Amino acid sequence: MTDYSNASRKEPIAIVGIGCRFPGGATINQITNPDEYWNFLQRGGDAITDVPDDRWSLDEFYDPDPAKAGKIKTRKGGFLRKVADFDASFFGYYPAEANRIDPQQRILLEVTLEALEDAGIKIEDFSGTKTAVYTGMFMNDYWDIQASSIQRDQTSPHVAMGASRTSAANRVSYLFNLKGPSVTIDTACSSSLVGVHLACQSIWSGESELGLAGGVNLMLRPESSIMMSKGNFLSPDGYCKSFDSRANGYVRSEGCGVVLLKPLSKAEADGDHIYATIMGSAVNQDGYTEDGFTVPSASSQIEMLKTAYQDAGVDPSQVDYIEAHGTGTPVGDPIETKAFGEVIGKDRTDEEKCWMGSVKSNIGHLEAAAGVAGLIKLTLVLKNRQIPQNLHFENPNPKILFDEYKLRVPTKLESLEKNTPLIGGVNSFGAGGTNAHVVLKEYEQKQLAPLTNDQAQAQLFTLSSKSLEGLKASAKN
Repeated sequence: MTDYSNASRKEPIAIVGIGCRFPGGATINQITNPDEYWNFLQRGGDAITDVPDDRWSLDEFYDPDPAKAGKIKTRKGGFLRKVADFDASFFGYYPAEANRIDPQQRILLEVTLEALEDAGIKIEDFSGTKTAVYTGMFMNDYWDIQASSIQRDQTSPHVAMGASRTSAANRVSYLFNLKGPSVTIDTACSSSLVGVHLACQSIWSGESELGLAGGVNLMLRPESSIMMSKGNFLSPDGYCKSFDSRANGYVRSEGCGVVLLKPLSKAEADGDHIYATIMGSAVNQDGYTEDGFTVPSASSQIEMLKTAYQDAGVDPSQVDYIEAHGTGTPVGDPIETKAFGEVIGKDRTDEEKCWMGSVKSNIGHLEAAAGVAGLIKLTLVLKNRQIPQNLHFENPNPKILFDEYKLRVPTKLESLEKNTPLIGGVNSFGAGGTNAHVVLKEYEQKQLAPLTNDQAQAQLFTLSSKSLEGLKASAKN
């Protein structure tokens, strides 16, 4: 029997800043901050649309017949707007260089800055700190564009680093003058959650004072979707139907998420706003499996979950909500939930079933950024004590033994009533076998002293920017 009571005595890590850029669907252009994200999830938002014209032509590349050469069997995806837009001068780049930088790197810079702003960090105070940067990224579309034969004679001195995945984390560290480890990670769909794990390990080891972790994903060309279609990963109808009997693959999506991490005692001493705390985490690998290279292993996920909750000093039977990988594939969902049942569902009564959901049902599968999208959702679930509806869950998958595993899926907005701090976990696994799990705990905000009459008076806010356009945008925000 596993003993989870022997905590590792590690200090919890506070999530003190969140930056995000997620697809918003037909109703809103895109989600640009955690408040918009939470409002979108609360109302059961669906971000999936037809592929926009600025990516590729559906007339040319869509065909429902998966056997058709050079075709994609779905019309759908989750897309960001105006991904070519970039305030180059704000970040100190001339247009000639900025145009050669992968839009994934550009968005990562913007979202990182927004995470720092959300945390109330002054850039000049942040400069020179031992801050770890771990970024998940694996799409190469912009590299492919610039490396194509028709672009060969247009290659500029800025292409080598501008389009390289090497530059993703390093560009953040360079721009903000950060001195901790700086690593771009590719473990497929678990990349960004592995990044969160590594950033926490860097802080816990004393290697770093702070951590920036997240991931980014854009789909600029059709070839990657053709590959995923031929690999039979994609849902023909274009939706992630997590845990449902109709689950038939996932829908690809774009986005970026970044979290700023800080030791809890330091965050409290600095008076930071704390979203939630990270108690522990684990990463492992499936190794060889007889079912195939891309098929997840239940036994490896079971061992990873046990390790994560031991690391956190948390009994998994006390977990209130699990943000699952939940791609909506016929193979992946039953394997993942079996692992949950073996570890998280053990020793529970029917009245104590654990809630489970997947944000992929709302915004699709963000691939390299999927894990951090789930982490941010879980953070907001704990902060707001509510669980959003899991979309497209109509007929429970008969291969998932919900009653035996003590799991339940929300079909409407649910409130979490509990006298003690809530516990949650976020799960992620990548094609190729790298798994990750992070354990979070609700943060109980300290009671603040009431404002005095002088403090309660109207205040003057000063806005500044490097350009008139930027000043107008700041004023509008």
